Amino acid sequence: MGIFLDAFINVLAFKNLAAMTLLIPLGMMAGALPGFTATMAVAILVPFTFAMDPVMGLICVSAVYCSAIYGGAFPAILINTPGTPSSIATCFDGYPMTLQGRAQEALFTIAFASLVGGFIGTIGLIAFSLPLAKIALKFGPPEYFWVSIFGLTIIAGLSGDSLLKGIAGGILGLLISTIGIAPVGGDVRFTFGISSFQGGVELISVLIGFFCIPEVFKMARNPVGSYLKNTSVGSTVEGYKEAIFKGFRNAFADIVNLIRSSIIGLFVGILPGAGGNISNLIAYNEVKRASKNPESFGKGNPQGIVATETADKATIMGSFVPLLTLGVPGSPVAAVVYGALMIQGLNPGPELFTKHAEITYTFMTSFFVATALTVLIGMFAGVLFYQIIMRLPIRVLVPGILLLTIVGSYAVRNNFMDVIFMLGSGYLGYVLGKLGFSPGPVVLGLVLGPIAEKGLVQGYLMGNSISPGMPWIIFFTRPISIVLIVISLISALWPFYSARRRRRAA
Repeated sequence: MGIFLDAFINVLAFKNLAAMTLLIPLGMMAGALPGFTATMAVAILVPFTFAMDPVMGLICVSAVYCSAIYGGAFPAILINTPGTPSSIATCFDGYPMTLQGRAQEALFTIAFASLVGGFIGTIGLIAFSLPLAKIALKFGPPEYFWVSIFGLTIIAGLSGDSLLKGIAGGILGLLISTIGIAPVGGDVRFTFGISSFQGGVELISVLIGFFCIPEVFKMARNPVGSYLKNTSVGSTVEGYKEAIFKGFRNAFADIVNLIRSSIIGLFVGILPGAGGNISNLIAYNEVKRASKNPESFGKGNPQGIVATETADKATIMGSFVPLLTLGVPGSPVAAVVYGALMIQGLNPGPELFTKHAEITYTFMTSFFVATALTVLIGMFAGVLFYQIIMRLPIRVLVPGILLLTIVGSYAVRNNFMDVIFMLGSGYLGYVLGKLGFSPGPVVLGLVLGPIAEKGLVQGYLMGNSISPGMPWIIFFTRPISIVLIVISLISALWPFYSARRRRRAA
């Protein structure tokens, strides 16, 4: 108990609080800019931490990471563009709330949901690091393959009104993910002789294209006036109080949703290679599946953004579980932090909890304070972001958004072909939207495609070395694989059971 008290005292030192307060707005700004991811924000910060003591450096990292993920929800809610991949599913109900004049309500809802997700994720990081890390170690290629299959079964929850169109969109996303060099074997596929295609399709570019560009087209068709014409809550003090009350009520209306989404985010974050872009989609599907009114999702149901924002905040802490306990980074940001720890003379793994226990627990505890400060500052930042968007005329907003999308797409890999991909996927998303296709299944297929392919090929090679005559048997005999198969079957059959139950009730 004494070590946690000392850790809190270290975090609450004036210089640490001042550094976090200064960096959190910058992290939010990075997360809110499409294409400028949390990984890039942390990578830019890390060189500046070399001159700091290890405690202050790690505290600054936690502040920037939490705030960048939080900031990604601002454009997702206001302009239907996920600032980071962790905010993909936030668009599904956040943007409809904006169109209904409930933007401020949505912004305050994610604040309270993020607070709960961050706190539960930090508790899980501190209390269950070692046992959770041991579970993560048991995941091999066959298990990752089945995890991706389970992820693909949630297409039904993201399909909108047509399951067939959702499946077609998921297949399209899987096909797009195969462009470039194969993750295992190095085969070059679907590049059409263009060397720039060998690097594959950048997820951020496709996200910007599918979600943002169609909205820009819609805005450009009616360029007169401002973007947010109607709001149910005014810009007065009373209006903000009402929005805060509604946000609080939305966040805590379903405690089960908060806890379930936090657990999903924590566990998915632990799995190396997974992350918020998967956990927020799974959490969204689960809250929709558990709801008595699933048809209300995608039309401005606050529980949708509560689930996604709670899950992606818990994912932050989950990604550090394998890093701190085993020395295995659970996310791109954790990989950057791995390098920062090594430069500070701290070797990730069991040694952190023995020789450097005070620094380690101070870093873990800092997520409590980083989450609280991020939410507090984020409330003001969200309102400011909203006021700017509300006052800008469309004739100014459209070229401004286009400029940000181009810069953001190019900045990820300094590859102009990513801009072409972004514009092409944007036009494709606009056409598919006109035909009744939802962008969710396409993006889900794109996210899970590489994980499924890598797990399938590596699992087959493992099975071939163990039992040359029956290499496929490895996918069906490992205990965790069996559990995942059962979960995937339940998830795939659930929409049909749910539809039958509604027909009976009718």
